Amino acid sequence: MTAARTAPGGTWLITPPSDGRLEAALRAQPDVALLDLEDSVPPCDKDTARTVALAHLGAAPVHGATMLGLRVNAPGTVHGLKDLVALAAAGLRDTVVLVPKVESARELELVAQTLRETATGVRVCALIETPRALLRLDDIFASPVLCGVVFGAADYAAATGCRRTSGSLRWARSSIAAAAAAHAIPSIDSPYFDLGDPEGLLRDAQEARDLGFTGKGAIHPDQLPVIRAAFCPTEEEVAQAQAVVSAADRAGGQMVRAGDQMVGPPLVAAARAVLDKAGNDTDPSVHGGTQ
Repeated sequence: MTAARTAPGGTWLITPPSDGRLEAALRAQPDVALLDLEDSVPPCDKDTARTVALAHLGAAPVHGATMLGLRVNAPGTVHGLKDLVALAAAGLRDTVVLVPKVESARELELVAQTLRETATGVRVCALIETPRALLRLDDIFASPVLCGVVFGAADYAAATGCRRTSGSLRWARSSIAAAAAAHAIPSIDSPYFDLGDPEGLLRDAQEARDLGFTGKGAIHPDQLPVIRAAFCPTEEEVAQAQAVVSAADRAGGQMVRAGDQMVGPPLVAAARAVLDKAGNDTDPSVHGGTQ
């Protein structure tokens, strides 16, 4: 197994492995289309779902920039072990494997070892969704096999007894985004579960972006345009960044005034990041032309 590259940031669309779901996900062109074997599948159906999911992934049509993925069951469960054995036997390539309930680096390394001999280009990613995991972020994120992290807000809220609100989840979200940045890996925020509230989704996605997440999960294709809009710099942000970079270039990298701001190296670096992001978002190859 090769884990030299990180998983994509951006939009992750998570869907059950039912017939037609993967094709619909691919048409929506997320950065990652992830079939779910965990929460969306009841225990009595997991064996069938596993077979169906791996067949769908193995026979998936050409999918452009979208990377395929699978959320397995927790490795410490019988179905989690079955998932890994079947995944190793399937020999899939360039696949994201999302591991739930991760609380130690060792769990990730066991998954990587299981897949090493038969899978190529697999990105092992951790789903952070328990209080114990929040207390062990540095250990987990330092794992050499880890290629990205996803926050599981619903399980975290259930485990802590907190409400699933912006304020109650801010510490957990900030901690995950900051730790991921420290280890230079992508961080994907939890999906927003109210499909009838696009305004709430937009606010939630904007907050995730402001906290430092590199992307956000979705549970329906209709959520993807809203998430992309939230993570794409606005025209005003691009104009401000251009002004900062231009002023810094004229000043030869020294402290300089740009409008009403005094601009030093950190602000210049942030402005260049905004321009890089804006450049990527206007490139059709990034999101399959859906911007």
